[in-house]
Amino acid sequence: MRVSRLYTPLTLNPGQTVELDDDSAHYLRSVLRLKTDDAIVLFNGDGNEFQCRIDEVTRKAVRIALGQRQGRTVESPLHITLGLGISRGDRMDLSVQKAVELGVNQITPLLTERCVVQFKGETKPQRWLHWQKIIEHATEQSGRTVLPALSAIEPLYNWVDNQHGLKVFLDPYAQTSLAELQPEDMKVTLLTGPEGGFAGQERELAQAAGFIPVRLGQRILRTETASLTALAAVQMLWGDFK
Repeated sequence: MRVSRLYTPLTLNPGQTVELDDDSAHYLRSVLRLKTDDAIVLFNGDGNEFQCRIDEVTRKAVRIALGQRQGRTVESPLHITLGLGISRGDRMDLSVQKAVELGVNQITPLLTERCVVQFKGETKPQRWLHWQKIIEHATEQSGRTVLPALSAIEPLYNWVDNQHGLKVFLDPYAQTSLAELQPEDMKVTLLTGPEGGFAGQERELAQAAGFIPVRLGQRILRTETASLTALAAVQMLWGDFK
């Protein structure tokens, strides 16, 4: 029987009993429907996980008794940063979720000229928190013990000048393919646009910052397809899809 995994931001130590926050307690109690003495795995994103036992489940509190620390990693040797042009609703959610499953290490949601999503008032921090939760749940599901980082939402023109490794942006009209390139120090930075693609000025900006335009085959891919295809391709070429 598969044992459920749960992320928590708490500091974890062997032999400790921890009380989950309200959101995690609700998830364990109402979604996973776990009971006292059931087994569960806890991790806090630092590369370790704990085989645990549920000590108490009530409406007021859920407490977990921690067993031994186990160092375990399923991380790729390739470090991948993803600059993700913000797309609408489920498309963005899917891109974030699947990027975690495919081994991304850092995601930055980017505001671009053709971005159709408008942030007003408190919607920007709310959306960031929403994507953070998606990352946490995808990390739980995929068996990772290292939590990918979600950077603050920022404009494309601020982001491009601060990236490292092999830097590429996805362009269906480019002449270069990923197979013609090599990562630098096993680091790759991928830049992908929103539904409407990059504006001409943004393409020039990215290239001036050292980003290489690359194509993914002969067909034009939707934004959520393009980012996930690129992640799978770099893992196949240089990561752990071998």
